[in-house]
Amino acid sequence: MRLHELRIGAFGPFGEAQTVDFDALSAAGLFLLHGPTGAGKTSVLDAVCYALYGAVPGARQSGQGQNLRSDHADPGLRTEVALTFTVAGRRLEITRQPPWERPKKRGTGTTLDKAQSWLRERDSATGAWKDLSRSHQEIGEEITQLLGMSREQFCQVVLLPQGDFARFLRADAEARGRLLGRLFDTQRFADVEKRLAERRRAAEMRVRENDQSLLAHAHRMQQAAGGAMPLPELAPGDPGLAETVLVAAAVARATVREQLTVAHCRLTAAESAHAGADHDLADVRELARLQGRFEQARQRAGALEERADAHREAEARMERARKAEAVAPALDLRDSADAEHRRAAADEARTRALLPRTDADAGAAGLAAAARRAAEELGGLESARRAEHRLTALVAERAGLDRQERADEDVLQEADAWLAGWEATRTGLQSRVDSAQEAATRAEQLAVRREPVRQRLAAARLRDQLAGDTDRAAQLALDRADRAQRAREHWLDLKEQRLNGIAAELAASLTDGEPCAVCGATEHPAPARKDAGHVDRAAEEQALAAYQHADEQRAEHDSALATVREALAAAGAEAGDTPTDRLAAEADELEREYARARRDASALHAAHEELRRAEQERERRLTDRQEAAVRAASRAARRDTLERERAVLEEELAEARGSAASVAARTAELELRAARLTDAADAARTAEETAQRLKDADARLADAAFRAGFDTPRDAAAALLDGTAHRELQRRLDAWQQEESQVRAVLAEADTVAAAAHPPADVAAAQARADAAARRLRDAASARDAAARRCTELDRLSAQATQGVRALAPLREEHDRVARLAALAAGTSADNERRMRLESYVLAARLEQVAAAATARLTRMSSGRYTLVHSDDRSGRGRSGLGLHVVDAWTGRERDTSTLSGGETFFASLALALGLADVVTDEAGGVRLDTLFIDEGFGSLDDQTLDEVLDVLDSLRERDRSVGIVSHVPDLRRRVHAQLEVVKGRSGSTLRQHGA
Repeated sequence: MRLHELRIGAFGPFGEAQTVDFDALSAAGLFLLHGPTGAGKTSVLDAVCYALYGAVPGARQSGQGQNLRSDHADPGLRTEVALTFTVAGRRLEITRQPPWERPKKRGTGTTLDKAQSWLRERDSATGAWKDLSRSHQEIGEEITQLLGMSREQFCQVVLLPQGDFARFLRADAEARGRLLGRLFDTQRFADVEKRLAERRRAAEMRVRENDQSLLAHAHRMQQAAGGAMPLPELAPGDPGLAETVLVAAAVARATVREQLTVAHCRLTAAESAHAGADHDLADVRELARLQGRFEQARQRAGALEERADAHREAEARMERARKAEAVAPALDLRDSADAEHRRAAADEARTRALLPRTDADAGAAGLAAAARRAAEELGGLESARRAEHRLTALVAERAGLDRQERADEDVLQEADAWLAGWEATRTGLQSRVDSAQEAATRAEQLAVRREPVRQRLAAARLRDQLAGDTDRAAQLALDRADRAQRAREHWLDLKEQRLNGIAAELAASLTDGEPCAVCGATEHPAPARKDAGHVDRAAEEQALAAYQHADEQRAEHDSALATVREALAAAGAEAGDTPTDRLAAEADELEREYARARRDASALHAAHEELRRAEQERERRLTDRQEAAVRAASRAARRDTLERERAVLEEELAEARGSAASVAARTAELELRAARLTDAADAARTAEETAQRLKDADARLADAAFRAGFDTPRDAAAALLDGTAHRELQRRLDAWQQEESQVRAVLAEADTVAAAAHPPADVAAAQARADAAARRLRDAASARDAAARRCTELDRLSAQATQGVRALAPLREEHDRVARLAALAAGTSADNERRMRLESYVLAARLEQVAAAATARLTRMSSGRYTLVHSDDRSGRGRSGLGLHVVDAWTGRERDTSTLSGGETFFASLALALGLADVVTDEAGGVRLDTLFIDEGFGSLDDQTLDEVLDVLDSLRERDRSVGIVSHVPDLRRRVHAQLEVVKGRSGSTLRQHGA
């Protein structure tokens, strides 16, 4: 990323618009940003960070919004920061305007304008700028994606705050871990540790669930075996659980199979006896069936003989019906013709009854002629009917004009009354709008003040809580220190006692003829003896272990106390000395004011809408009044025209009406007369035609009855049968024939006749014998089925138990493997020699890269004397930390970074900052950082060291970088020619560029 131009206005100490040409400053590779204390050197860097991320670095984050505005700026000049830069081959311009209170355009006082942001990109082909976004969120996501780093990482690797790296250089492992974790985003490795721990617990749960399932199978097998499977008391996790269950299952299966064999033999014998009894019962039932069949056939033959006369009468009735069917078509034709003639005669009588007496006795031809004359007269009235319709329309239109006149008079009166009170209405509504607008402005101002007050109140509450935590932590640390001191004194006492009695311990290993390890003598006339209070090596080592454990606890509580004190200091710095209850009261009062302002401001939209509707209503009233006047003039002219046309139509219709009330009435009379005459003529013709067809049908019917053998058509009609009677008679005849044939067939069967000669069969006795055999068979089958079910259930449960045992082995292997991995990642495994967590291991690798990158520059700055190395020696609680040591080439020894002098600490932290910038840049995806800033710290260097540091910074140009040094050291003005000077004045600071 390369910076090109920065424009700031009304920002920080700069009351007027200022421009920084970074292209000119960067041409020299190294440039100086200097000025007196408080002039605003750091504000230039704040402006760069605010343009990119919408926030300023570090502890100055509270200085956002209105607090970024310059106190020296003109009230009408808005605070603005614009930055032009190139990243990933794209030239972008980002402009940010924080919220500010501007003077009202009308009236007095101020109003709050919201924050705004713009992002533009220049087209490389045309050179024109095009807008990309005006959304704060979209711009923030785009910048973070292009740079590949968050605001914290940018401030750490581009602005290079030296004070932070001096603290990082001297910090303990825990503080370094927090900073490195924030820069390199190692949360995913902590998630891996958590995931492994969760998998270990899940695997342990699966193993326990498998044991419980195996025990459940064992109890179900015991129930299925019916007491043939004794099972000892077992619990999940007991050794030999699987083998015990499998052996007990095998014994139970063998026992139940023997029971199944015995039950099967009993079932075979019962089946044989049941088959014999069933065969005997079937023979007896067949004999009884044949005897009953013969008796039923005899009874049916007697019944047929009794119904013989009725059968012969039915046959004769069926024969007459078959002859009458030949006459049926002629009968149907005659009935149809008679019905049609009756309908036509009735229709003729009805239509003639509607005619006048003069026309009622005329024939069909006379009626048709009268209908034609009525139709001709009706056609002559068509013109008169149109005239009458037009007259009706004229009357309706005149009535409409009168109604419109009355409506317009009402509109005029209502409009005049409403417009008379318009000025009072408008003044009241405008007053409501202004009040709501002022409430909205006040709500926006209060909203800006709410968040800082809330943060300060939260910090005060945390301060009060941490105050108590600090006292408790201090007391615990003091107790652990006393305990560690007592353990140390106890260990030293035991060690001294052991040294005093070491002769007895050495004498225990003496052997006659073997030389003494102390004096070399082979004779041992009086070896020392152990007394009752002798202290051996085990006792001493136990005391030493107790002391080391107590010392570790002391270190942990000291670290916890330091952490609590640091948090208390941070909370106190943010909250100040104001009591919490006072801050809470201020916050509550601010919330109440904000709620009141919001409630009053909520009426703004409604007031605007009501004013807009009132103005629209006024315009509508004025328009209605004008339109009513125009319609009045038009109505007067239309009335005259309607009156003239009405007089002409009245004269024309007087002749056409005749004696009728109107032309329409005369037309209706003629239409009715013509229709009635036409209907009567048609009915008369139809009656004549149907009378002739009836006469022809009577002749054909008489001829058909004679040919069928009937004396009269009436006899033929009486012999006819309808469909239902015919089917019923035929069914009776067919049933008689079927019954007769069946009876003859049964009486002719040889086996039936033979069975009738035997004595009556005893079915009840045979059924009793068969039932007894069936009961014995069911009992044997139930016993056999129960034994088979036990065998099947035991086989199934045994197979499931075997599968469970087989599945348990890989589950145990997986549990052991996952448990080893989880312990290794958490640093609690014996295989993890340094007891280092996975996240700490990754951070240690990153710190090693940073140390290597920093050493390349530190060696040059210190004339080859110092190098930085990473140390993974164990720290508190027995785990490896993130140590950082410096190696002094003059002494050849490695020592802690806290032993460096002030100047050495500066260039060491500078080298560390540059190294960390390189590593973080590579980690962020290789985004090239062509512009860097170094903030202060050069005043602690001598001339030679300053030259070496500047040479190292100047060497960054080899990678086409430009470095800006922020300092007020006078000597740097002579050494660095490209300069950006911040000039402080009573009316605000200004910027000047020199030597670029």
